[in-house]
Formats: sequence, C-alpha cells, structure tokens
Amino acid sequence: MVTLTKSSGGVFEILKDGKLVWSKKATGSFPTDQEVDALA
Repeated sequence: MVTLTKSSGGVFEILKDGKLVWSKKATGSFPTDQEVDALA
C-alpha cells in the first residue's frame, strides 16, 4: 500500500508497507513514472 502524507520543507518520500523506498532528499530528484511503477 502506498500513501501520500502531507509534509513540508521540500521532502518527498515514497513509503511501501511502512518502509522508505524513495527519498528525494537522498536522490536529489523526483522519481520517473517508470521508477514509481517499479516500486509498486
């Protein structure tokens, strides 16, 4: 399950089943559609 949670400070993270699978802070970029699909 993927959920969107409101945050601030430019933080963009994707969590899957409660585990961090993408972090804009760590990668310096937003994921592409293909990367998001691969995470699901």
